Amino acid sequence: MTETPILEFEGVDTYYGNIQVLYDVNLQVYRGELVCLLGGNASGKSTTLKTILGACKVKKGTVQLKGERIDGKPTPFIISKGVAIVPENRRIFPRMTVLENLELGAYLRKDKYNVKKDLEKILALFPKLKERINQAGITLSGGEQQMLAMGRALLSNPDILLMDEPSMGLSPKLVDRQFELIQKVNQQGTTIFMVEQNANMALSIADRGYVLQTGSIVLADTAKNLLRNEMMQEAYLGGHDACESP
Repeated sequence: MTETPILEFEGVDTYYGNIQVLYDVNLQVYRGELVCLLGGNASGKSTTLKTILGACKVKKGTVQLKGERIDGKPTPFIISKGVAIVPENRRIFPRMTVLENLELGAYLRKDKYNVKKDLEKILALFPKLKERINQAGITLSGGEQQMLAMGRALLSNPDILLMDEPSMGLSPKLVDRQFELIQKVNQQGTTIFMVEQNANMALSIADRGYVLQTGSIVLADTAKNLLRNEMMQEAYLGGHDACESP
């Protein structure tokens, strides 16, 4: 590809304090792609997201968003540049209504007319949220809360949507539905970078994938090739990185 990636890591070393967690990480996400980052527990996946968001310190290499260097920048600046995240375990505001939760996603936007139109699109994508628009977030099921977290992020109209373990805590049936929705969001034009342990499900909808093991990229290929790669299962389940936070 010759265009500038939406997101690019070039030789990134990331640290928690004095403890190194990521080692010489190189990855790219291009406009319109759905790219997954796979790996076992404490392999460095969440640290990669925290590095994008400026919550972890890069000591070597660069992180670029749309060609602009963002490593070393504060999180609010990075968010304002077009990054949104659906965090692990959803983290909605349980006492606020569905509508209030969604509207928080648009707090940086000035184009109020377009916000209204985008909200209508999100409610069409997630009809369960429309049915429960005035209910408190705490009354929603786990799957519905995941939809709410996605809708909130999408309402910021991001250039790239980060997703942290979207299958976590969901039943197998809901996991299937969740990945169908993620694929639909991507097909409607949203660029997605997804961290996930469920390799088969993630690769079934992704364009490309990277596999992390103890903080290093050990495999990188198209999703189809990774699904056929005999080393993939062993690689993404390998390694324990004790310095990664939950």
